[in-house]
Order: sequence, then C-alpha cells, then structure tokens
Amino acid sequence: MEARTPRPGVPVRGSASGRPIMAALDLLGRRWAMRVLWELSQSPAGFRELQRRCGQMSSSVLSTRITELTEAGLLTLDDAAYHLTRLGRDLVEALSPLDAWSRRWAKETEAGAAGASEG
Repeated sequence: MEARTPRPGVPVRGSASGRPIMAALDLLGRRWAMRVLWELSQSPAGFRELQRRCGQMSSSVLSTRITELTEAGLLTLDDAAYHLTRLGRDLVEALSPLDAWSRRWAKETEAGAAGASEG
C-alpha cells in the first residue's frame, strides 16, 4: 500500500528533503492521479461517472486517489460531484506548458524515428 498523501515539508518517496516539488511529483506520479485530475478538469463527476470516464479503474484505487487529491486540496465534493478546487485548476493550468512540450516531443521523435527507419 502506498504511503500517506504527500505534503510539502514532509519526506516523500525518493526525497527526504520534503521539498514542495518532490511532494507534488510523488502525488502526481501515483497511478491514475493525473487521469482523475484531467477528467475533472473537463467537467465535474460523481464517483461512478468518474470511474467510467477513467476506463473502469477499480473502485478501491479511485477511492484512494480521490482521498489523496482531496487531502492535498485539489478536489472537493459538492452536490454529489467531485470538482477541482482553485488550487486544482491552477495545477491543470500549470501543466499546460508540459502538455505543449510533450506534443512537440512526440512530433520530433516521430520525425526522428521515421528518419532512422529510412537510413
């Protein structure tokens, strides 16, 4: 079982320093965490709808991720639906440059792979 919810100032997997970036990377690197954030950035969802949108991940994993992301201040439950908090929306926005970089990376590595197969 994974450790408690990562928090800035507390040692996390791979880092005894407790640096905020290391806590964030530990949290976001957990299985399905980014997918849950992505789905909720599109629109709020209840538990079953979120599970369906996440490709039928197990209810125990989804429950754990929801708990961790809620404890981290990124999600909230209102009117039987999970929503991103302001902090959660800020995180999704902060990841936008990484998304742009990953698209450029994919394009460049596809071009490199195509050139390698020709030579």
